[in-house]
Amino acid sequence: MTPAPSPGVLDVVVHSGPADWWVILAGLGPLAVLIAALLAFYINWRTLKQRTAADKTSLEQKREADANALQQKTAADSRSEWWRRTQWALDRALDPDEGTKALGLATLEVLARSELARTEELELFDIAWKSVSGEENGEDAETDTDSWEKAAGVDGHAILGENETKDEETAEEVGP
Repeated sequence: MTPAPSPGVLDVVVHSGPADWWVILAGLGPLAVLIAALLAFYINWRTLKQRTAADKTSLEQKREADANALQQKTAADSRSEWWRRTQWALDRALDPDEGTKALGLATLEVLARSELARTEELELFDIAWKSVSGEENGEDAETDTDSWEKAAGVDGHAILGENETKDEETAEEVGP
């Protein structure tokens, strides 16, 4: 096949005057899209940076709150266990049996030295001491730890033997 000649002459007209505004705006479209994309990137980057900082602060506050809660729970659990032991020791200290009483008083003496003991509990120990030693009705009783140690048979003040036990010097090792 042979090529056919073109159907007609094509006239090309070039305007040499200023371009219309919509033509200029259409030419700047890709640049406007690029500027909008950069602006969106900057806004999103700043938002992400702000959220990251807020999350970091929130996480630090949560860690601190959790640490405080754990510390408070541990302290409360320790106090609760201390009080349970104190009740046991008070029951033993008020027992009529001298050996059981000595065990209770020795335990109370150890519990009184604990940092968990508050002033109110130490006052309760003093009342128990007065009750055990018969110093009620306003008589003045010793309330320092030496009096507890002497009564409880602690630190060399042995009142052992009443419940058929021996002190360290005469202790014998018992076989199986």
